Amino acid sequence: MGIGRRHRASPAAPLVLLALLLAATGCESTPDARPAPGAAAPKSAARVCAAPAAGPATAPAGAVTVDPAVTGDLAVKTRNSPPRTTFWLRPGTHTLPADRFAQVVPKEGNSYLGAPGAVLDGRRTNQYAFGGAAPDVTIRHLTVQGFVAPHDEGVVNHDSADGWVVEHATIQHNSGAGLMAGARQRVRANCLRANGQYGMNAYKAGGTITGLVVEGNEITGNNTDDWERRRPGCGCTGGVKFWAVDGADIRGNWVHDNRGAGLWADTNNNDFRIEGNVLESNDGAALIYETSYNAVIRANTIRRNNWVEGRRYADRGDTFPFGTVYVSESGGEPRIRARTDRIEIHRNVLENNWSGITLWENADRFCNSPANTSSGHCTLLVKDTARCAQPAIAGPPLYDDCRWKTQRVDVHGNRFVLDKSVVHCTVKCDRMAVLANYGTYPDWSPYQGERVAEAITREQDNRFFDNDYVGPWTFVAHDPSRMLDPGQWQGTPYQQDAGSTFRARDGG
Repeated sequence: MGIGRRHRASPAAPLVLLALLLAATGCESTPDARPAPGAAAPKSAARVCAAPAAGPATAPAGAVTVDPAVTGDLAVKTRNSPPRTTFWLRPGTHTLPADRFAQVVPKEGNSYLGAPGAVLDGRRTNQYAFGGAAPDVTIRHLTVQGFVAPHDEGVVNHDSADGWVVEHATIQHNSGAGLMAGARQRVRANCLRANGQYGMNAYKAGGTITGLVVEGNEITGNNTDDWERRRPGCGCTGGVKFWAVDGADIRGNWVHDNRGAGLWADTNNNDFRIEGNVLESNDGAALIYETSYNAVIRANTIRRNNWVEGRRYADRGDTFPFGTVYVSESGGEPRIRARTDRIEIHRNVLENNWSGITLWENADRFCNSPANTSSGHCTLLVKDTARCAQPAIAGPPLYDDCRWKTQRVDVHGNRFVLDKSVVHCTVKCDRMAVLANYGTYPDWSPYQGERVAEAITREQDNRFFDNDYVGPWTFVAHDPSRMLDPGQWQGTPYQQDAGSTFRARDGG
């Protein structure tokens, strides 16, 4: 899938909500002003990697014991045992045969439990740890490391089988993605650390992932192979990437110090609840919600994100307001079934990030446009992509339905704190934005000129209100050239942030 992250043209368990309201700590930039990694976890964050929960010290009744001294013992015993067998891995380092395609292929309902100190190590030789199509597999208390999955592929649940439960595992130091995802997958209380591309890649070839839960994990230090530098513009990096997921609960995770974005939902995702997470010190945006629909983003603590990527764009003279929460061609859509019909961003605390929230729409990005970096994909409202062509695209309903629209976004009840001395910047790190580009491409586009900029700013029901701003915030509306102070932002014609407060510093 292609990615259009930048402006290319110019019901589950009870909620775990954080009750953190942070006190305020009170661009030309310095290149080394990145927050130091390895800081202590916030009080309510998922502290997993430093002290993972220990597995059973003895084999459960009826379990098959796996011996680390026997190379490939886990794969052989899995092959020779019936479905729904429980395997207990003894303490020690377990290995597979020295064949890059050697892997464990579970049967339906199998469970894999690691004893304290049990490690499955790919020795930089095997590509995959657990694969195959069997549903309802469980992996608990096991460290999986040293596998070399190719780009965009994953080590655990390589084939995106459905119904897997991965809990209290440490998945680290692998190439590719540490973990793939299938429908009804539960990913809880894991350490997803220092994998080459993603901690998890929620992608299912040829299908949609439904009912995904990602809860209480620590997701840190991923994209060690720095794929955006190796393939500029690939949009293929970060802590977790979501593709075509319909129904996800992402809650209570500590997502920090990833190279790239922390959480990134890209291309026809729908019905997300992202709540109670701590997203901090990621090189790029804390959260990107792109070409997707219908989400609630609430009660998250978001701090010190986007210092590296935001600074990089600023230092090369880019004027785009690249926010730490970046809503790109995404909005509420009542015609697509979900638990909400809007994107609601509320009750979050954003502190000392490189800029705040950006609502963006690329006028040149729509179905069948060469500028659609999600190449081959169309909106969820159009089944036959070929319909999005002249002359039909110029009129209803295709004029609206062939374009991913940033619409019906409510940003309210949030606290935005910025101290430029903490971020080490003087300009370009202080912006909130609602904007689009001037449509130019292709020559048959019905969205040329200022049509989309006018729509996102005034016609598509995007509203900021009842927020609390502390620090020297500025605002961008319509297009990158229109820089506004709070009074202009609140005044005619934009009329944003009714009921909001603006203070130079906390406490007056």
